[in-house]
Amino acid sequence: MKYIIGVAEMKVSDCGGDILTTHALGSCLGVAVHDPVACVGGLLHVMLPLSTIAEEKGREKPAMFIDTGLPRLFVECYGLGAKKSRMIVKAAGGAHVGKGDEDDDMFRIGRRNATMLRKLLWRNGVLLDGEDLGGTCSRTMTLAIGSGEVTIKANGDAMTL
Repeated sequence: MKYIIGVAEMKVSDCGGDILTTHALGSCLGVAVHDPVACVGGLLHVMLPLSTIAEEKGREKPAMFIDTGLPRLFVECYGLGAKKSRMIVKAAGGAHVGKGDEDDDMFRIGRRNATMLRKLLWRNGVLLDGEDLGGTCSRTMTLAIGSGEVTIKANGDAMTL
């Protein structure tokens, strides 16, 4: 089954035939996790680094923020049999997609998202196994649950992380 994950959404699966895709990863981040032994994975599309700017929104829609969405993604995967020690984590997005170059990015949302992701992973003893972060283009990210393959499409080109 193919699933589209929208902005501030996530999906986890233990069905080997599932394909999870998220579009429009500009300053937002797509985070894919996969446990190859349990054949469990998930995809998260987060908008902002910290829920402290809107705590009620963070409780209502945890996938909107990295600090609430990332833990939820891992916990839901654990519920399907995944183990932290086997989790492979890949991320894409965190771009500056406004006018001008990256140095003109006043709010630096993409950079802040990538930094918060790395901090949370580091604090929990997890490292990124692959990334396509930064730059100035929007991306599409796809996770194949059966193989764990993560594909990134940007500017008409595709690559496997």
